[in-house]
Amino acid sequence: MVITSKPLNGNNYATWCRSISISLSAKNKFDFIDGTVKMSSAKTYPDEFSLWKRCNDMVLSWLLNTLELDIVNSVIYSTTVYEIWEDLRERFSQSNAPIILQIQWDLSSLTQDQLSVAAYYTKLKALCDELASYSDLPFCICGAMKKQG
Repeated sequence: MVITSKPLNGNNYATWCRSISISLSAKNKFDFIDGTVKMSSAKTYPDEFSLWKRCNDMVLSWLLNTLELDIVNSVIYSTTVYEIWEDLRERFSQSNAPIILQIQWDLSSLTQDQLSVAAYYTKLKALCDELASYSDLPFCICGAMKKQG
């Protein structure tokens, strides 16, 4: 099952994250990645644990199929979707400043040249939307955002 067209390669975290979030929300599985759905106790609630495990493994396989091989190899032994999601967030969402700078440079150097007006506008809008997605992220220097998760 394809839930995003471009696998996470380390440089496209923001767009990958947005794409995965939309896909999993549409499939009513977003609660697995944000930690809302907690693992049931296998001893106390064996039936619920079995259902949870099946859903977690399904979402886990979807998620693994959206990662490049070197990233898959670094998370393959995680047992929950939430663990992988948090690991990837901590690894790849930290350095937004260089990405923002690159997008701003791409915007300032974008020219129509041989592009049609529609193609030029499409590129321009994509860059503006990507830049806006980074601008909406809160800026924190005290570490409180990391504590909140």
